[in-house]
Amino acid sequence: MLYHLLYPHHHLFNIFKYITFRTGIAFLIATVLSIIWGHYFIDFMKKKQFGQIIRSDGPESHFKKKGTPTMGGVFMLGSIFVTTLICGNFFSMPLKITLGVTFSYFLLGFYDDYLKVLKKDTKGVSAKGKLVWQFGTALAAMYVMVSQNIINTDVYFPFFKSPIIDLGYWYILFGSIVIVGFSNAVNLTDGLDGLAIGPIMVSAATMGLLTYVTGHKEISQYLYIPYFEGMGEITVLTAAIIGAGIGFLWYNSYPAQIFMGDVGSLSLGGTLGTIAVLAKSEFLFVVIGGIFVIEALSVIIQVASFKTRGVRVFKMAPIHHHFEKLGWPETKVTVRFWIISVCLAIMALSTLKTR
Repeated sequence: MLYHLLYPHHHLFNIFKYITFRTGIAFLIATVLSIIWGHYFIDFMKKKQFGQIIRSDGPESHFKKKGTPTMGGVFMLGSIFVTTLICGNFFSMPLKITLGVTFSYFLLGFYDDYLKVLKKDTKGVSAKGKLVWQFGTALAAMYVMVSQNIINTDVYFPFFKSPIIDLGYWYILFGSIVIVGFSNAVNLTDGLDGLAIGPIMVSAATMGLLTYVTGHKEISQYLYIPYFEGMGEITVLTAAIIGAGIGFLWYNSYPAQIFMGDVGSLSLGGTLGTIAVLAKSEFLFVVIGGIFVIEALSVIIQVASFKTRGVRVFKMAPIHHHFEKLGWPETKVTVRFWIISVCLAIMALSTLKTR
């Protein structure tokens, strides 16, 4: 909004044309909004007694969390949307597509939490229903990306200049799997106080740098990264995610005053997956978001092993609960996963110059 209102008077407000300036402003606005709105949202949820339902088969230490307000993703995503509306350049198709996916997954997560928390339906939206909604949104977004030539259909691999594989229209399905996969992986990671939001912010910061580079013609050519017009504007969105995440962590740090809920985890996971596709970093994001990948794989391995052999590989899945069962304090699991996330992000960024 500020860009569209002020940039026409560029002789007075020339600074608003710079993505870096609007990125910094977005971070500050989102942080303040998230902290302020979070305070009132938690009070509202407490008054209405809309609290978290705890799994009966979960770690015993979690039973005391029963009734803690949830759906914190509402004020976090609200802060992100408002901030991006203020600071974003909506001439950018990549930004509009990413926000479209985010909003669609936000609605899905909100409805799922609504059924669980307000209607006391422990099942929420069925697994099949979620996948239909997620893939429908992802396929539509991918079709627009490819048909409008917003991105190409090539797949790039970390560490190597080649091979570069052109998937053609199969890329629509490939990209959709990436978006849906990371949406659900982040959702599985959201199980401990502060656990999911740490890697989300690290991933957002890393992807923000990658999208800025992808949208900068000279830097992208130097680093042998494909250039796509308008991609740099997503950096503003990633700054808003980090700021809103900090505001959420203000209340979600141990002991949590509020939980993220599916409304936050599904939408933010889908957002990061969409950004990974737009930045042509689908495989690199497997490294950047390695914590999410590990969490999802632990569930897949656990289910597959139990169904085929009747044996559980982990004491409990997702894997963060396995470490809790081993006796690790919740805060130790969370901080160590954060550390791993930062290390993976640094390792991923180091691949840029090795191509």
